[in-house]
Amino acid sequence: MEIVAADIGGTHARFALAEIADGRVVHLGKAVTLKCADHASLALAWARFADILGRPPPRAIAIAIACPVGGNVLKLTNNPWIIRQSEIGETLHVERWRVINDFGAVAHAVAHLGEDQFVPVAGPRHPLPCEGVISIVGPGTGLGIGHVLRSRAHYHVLESEGGHIDFAPLDALDDRILGILRQRYSRVSVERLVSGPGLANLYEALAVIEGKAVAKVDDKTLWKAALDGSDALAAAAFDRFCLCLGAVCGDVALMLGAKTIVIGGGIGPRIAPFLLQSGFAARFTAKGRFTTLMADIPVCCIIHPQPGLYGAAAAFAIDHPNDH
Repeated sequence: MEIVAADIGGTHARFALAEIADGRVVHLGKAVTLKCADHASLALAWARFADILGRPPPRAIAIAIACPVGGNVLKLTNNPWIIRQSEIGETLHVERWRVINDFGAVAHAVAHLGEDQFVPVAGPRHPLPCEGVISIVGPGTGLGIGHVLRSRAHYHVLESEGGHIDFAPLDALDDRILGILRQRYSRVSVERLVSGPGLANLYEALAVIEGKAVAKVDDKTLWKAALDGSDALAAAAFDRFCLCLGAVCGDVALMLGAKTIVIGGGIGPRIAPFLLQSGFAARFTAKGRFTTLMADIPVCCIIHPQPGLYGAAAAFAIDHPNDH
């Protein structure tokens, strides 16, 4: 059966054709990526995708979306679009649809993808466990967190908004950064630091601490400068980003009893090589009396180019195991 898989985030809306059969994804086509800012609604982005496709899209769609999906009215956290689940059929001209949280979709992808789609970044090098919890932490436009609970025969996906837990400072510099960000935000969540825009928050806070005046730059330019080392302050902000990401991943592992942590999100694959040489692992394991336990937990990065699309299609396939 051919369906459309969609992944709607804060910055981009991605669409791809997918073939499903026997409860699995058989094939995922090339993604069409549109900027959300260029389109006023999902319906208009969908129409643009149909134009690019050059034919009417299939009348079934699996949508991964960057917000909680419990109610009828879906308001994205980092995107002004509003989606009403009851109107999806009429608005998109589809007969069947499945809506899932974006990191719920990534969790489905983690449950289905082979070991070649994961690269280690910290801890022992073990395959993904067949039983127990696998937690996914993904910095992108925001910070997504989801979980897979595996048993030998089945798995369950646990969606969450864990990226909005409070930021917990762990050293004196963290304390100063938090104090500065509190002047900007009434509440400082981990997403304010561990996300694409979070690097700018760290950069600007460090500039205040260093007594330096810095020009406002866009996130893309700042990330490039941080990773290529052309801006020392941006590189320092990225070092702090890796420390904070390690701390958050460790907290998530403790909270859920995760046997493996998977790093995803739009930024994850890009920074995976840098994490190996950063303070990520030290912060991940620095959990006091549980340091030894933490050192035994593998951390890897998912490198599949479109895990949100793949996972959305997988979720639809599970709901329709007999469709061909």
